[in-house]
Amino acid sequence: MPKRYISREILIGSLTLGGDRAIRVQSMVNTPTLNTLATVDQVVRLAKAGCELVRITAANIREAENLKNILQELKNKKIDIPLIADIHFQPKAAEVAARIVDKVRINPGNYTGKHHRNKKYSETDYRAELEQISRNLKPLLNICKQHNTALRIGINHGSLPGHILYKHGNTPEGMVISAMEFISVCRKNNFHNLTLSLKASDVITMIEANRLMVNKMKKEGIDYPLHLGVTEAGNGTEGRIKSAMGIGTLLAEGIGNTIRVSLTEPPENEIPVAKKLIEYYGRGHSKRVGKMQWQAFGKIPVNQRDAVVSIKETKPLSDNSKILLLSYPFLSFNNLILRAAVDFNLAYEKQKPDGVFIRNGFETDSGRLKELALQILQARGLRYYKTEFVACPSCGRTHFNIEKELEKVKKRLGNIKGLKIAVMGCLVNGPGEMAGADYGFVGSAPGKVDLYQGPKILFKNLTEEEALDRLEKIILGK
Repeated sequence: MPKRYISREILIGSLTLGGDRAIRVQSMVNTPTLNTLATVDQVVRLAKAGCELVRITAANIREAENLKNILQELKNKKIDIPLIADIHFQPKAAEVAARIVDKVRINPGNYTGKHHRNKKYSETDYRAELEQISRNLKPLLNICKQHNTALRIGINHGSLPGHILYKHGNTPEGMVISAMEFISVCRKNNFHNLTLSLKASDVITMIEANRLMVNKMKKEGIDYPLHLGVTEAGNGTEGRIKSAMGIGTLLAEGIGNTIRVSLTEPPENEIPVAKKLIEYYGRGHSKRVGKMQWQAFGKIPVNQRDAVVSIKETKPLSDNSKILLLSYPFLSFNNLILRAAVDFNLAYEKQKPDGVFIRNGFETDSGRLKELALQILQARGLRYYKTEFVACPSCGRTHFNIEKELEKVKKRLGNIKGLKIAVMGCLVNGPGEMAGADYGFVGSAPGKVDLYQGPKILFKNLTEEEALDRLEKIILGK
């Protein structure tokens, strides 16, 4: 077991984060920021569900200014919960928000000027980009220091700055280097009220980036808190498995000070999942609730072998095949999916099995347990048995009802082995963060959708039904 990563403590409003403090749970509202009452109502629901920090998008200066009205309404209702402004594309909105809320989240890709994804960078160009980051970030740091506002450097796989992509690629290493560039600017300006996040829709990329980040901080003698999350995890069982595998694996290693389970569902649905992951794995203390065993396939009773899932679809299991048996006698299915996802990954990283077999005393349907095993293998990127979906959890920028549209797309196109479809709420999280999807279904304006094939846009401003019909025709040839 790696030595637990202990960060410094920082303040977010009246909430202390890091060190030996409790791992904090956060979420994000999906209401329009200018709709003050709807946003306040959702913040209240999140607070009552046990959420400890709430993020609100501020897409422009007007939305950033409205955070003051939201904060006042919450005070009127006697709701004291730290608010985080989520900033994309408009650094000036961050400077407004930093005077109002307790924390601001920025994306490094928005502080380097224009994106030059195909540009070749000389060393002079590269240094000029770093100097521009420092110039652009310094005013925000000064405001944050003046108002005791915390800052999150939010690195997302898929939206890295052009100079990082040129020199390091869209890799976990590139994510860490991007974070270190911003940390360096903060340290030079004597600003340390700082958290970091390195997120990806791919579970293994997210895990690797955070491990590398911890190792880099230890090497450099720095110790900022980490926020964990698998972005665009989707909904239902699949979304919970991805989030659990990424967050739970790191928590079990003693990494993480605050977490968000990103689901394409009402935000309050995220809270019980996050709490359960902390209960099971927080601070590296794995709460044992079942058994993890290795067994030869030939030793498994004949009448149970149909529930064993081979890691490699094309490789039949033999009597000597090594099977990972995960047995949980007392877990509900909702808790089982979290526990099995993390325990499988922890075991797989130590010793590669040929197959996996899940047992559960409360769930006697072997078909359902076999389906769970397949979902876990798909989340880990080991075996794809149906369509893989990347879907953002939605926020105030979302241009259509993404929860309903995701279900419609899954219903029509959910059983195509080897296909990856991204369903994204807006152009902020759309083209850049579709993470190598074959097709993208991206909100472009209220009620309008752009269709992508890979990074190439096929159709613009379709209605939701038109977009789904055309996507089905392209994929299935109907």
